[in-house]
Amino acid sequence: MRPLEDVRIVSLEQYGAGPFGSMHLAELGAEIIKVEDPSVGGDVGRSVPPYAEAGDSLFFQSFNRDKSSITLDIRTPEGRAVFEDLVRSADAVYSNLRGDVPEKLRIRYEDLKEVNPRIVCCSLTGFGMTGPRSKEPGYDYVLQALGGWMSLTGEPGGAPQKTGLSLVDYCGGYVAAISLLAAIHAARRDGVGTDCDLSLYDTAVSLLTYPGTWHMTAGYEPARTHHSAHPSLIPFQAFEAADGWLVVGCAKEKFWQRLTVVMGRPELAEDPRFATFADRNRNREVIIPLLEEIFRTRTVADWLAPMYAASIPCAPINDVADALVDPHTLERNLIAETESEALGQVRSLRSAVRVGPPGADRAPTRPAPAMGADTERVLKDLGYDDDRIAALRASGAFGEG
Repeated sequence: MRPLEDVRIVSLEQYGAGPFGSMHLAELGAEIIKVEDPSVGGDVGRSVPPYAEAGDSLFFQSFNRDKSSITLDIRTPEGRAVFEDLVRSADAVYSNLRGDVPEKLRIRYEDLKEVNPRIVCCSLTGFGMTGPRSKEPGYDYVLQALGGWMSLTGEPGGAPQKTGLSLVDYCGGYVAAISLLAAIHAARRDGVGTDCDLSLYDTAVSLLTYPGTWHMTAGYEPARTHHSAHPSLIPFQAFEAADGWLVVGCAKEKFWQRLTVVMGRPELAEDPRFATFADRNRNREVIIPLLEEIFRTRTVADWLAPMYAASIPCAPINDVADALVDPHTLERNLIAETESEALGQVRSLRSAVRVGPPGADRAPTRPAPAMGADTERVLKDLGYDDDRIAALRASGAFGEG
């Protein structure tokens, strides 16, 4: 058995952050029942271009493997009754909607505790359910701007930049998954559920970590750095070689000393201007141009071989294609292959979460479901017979009348 096979989560999730968070739980065995609103065509991720067809997309497949989908309009009395039956059998209700929507939809603990006193109501919103921005929609790009990230990304003097990936969304999904599991554990222990009020805003600001601590405590002013350099550890950045780019990260003094030998410049380690991290930081305007000049004299491969041999942290700067065919990617079994009825074979990335010994086989993965594909099965699992399902369909609970 996978570790979460006894966990059932009813999820009103959409787009990226919410589905990303629950996908890790699904890969660990949790039953994720996606409740898709038929009035808006279900999860908006199904129509994200450019690779979208017949209610499916490669974007949707990236975040929704191993889940079930039902169509249900919980705003109708009939749909609400079905939803509450699902809540009775579930450990959690999970959503990623605007901060004021959980109250409107009545999916908070206060709304559902009479249905199931152990239910966990986990809401991942843009700004949380309190505070002056709670009613605002929140998207990764917006949160990277508000959270200060864009002021730190890019070259000095250039335009503010977002990260290449939607890292606020993805980190928010991880935060939600951790919080949800902790709350389920507490509910099983204590017999009482709770709300989890999570936000992308909290995620973005909390990830400022040590630059934020430095600023608030010591007055440090965070700023963009040349070639993605670490703000204080030198050298730790991207360098241009004769035929491309590589990253070198001397996070310990011993790596700097080894690097000077690899470069054929051992005297740099003895130079009092460059002897320690603090010395190199004070003299960065001298040492960085010197290192850049040295690195341009050889190819990436010519640099990597001796640095690997010396156990100096380093890597070529791969493009996405290179990263996906790296032997380590393949050995770690990070590629999922599934079949979509609309899109054919889909190759996507598996979750990084793992439970089991090193090298253990990973559980098979299923493609993201077609919208409503599991409605009848899930309802029959609740004890509904064909007549009741037909009556619900006629009432419009599934978006049809």
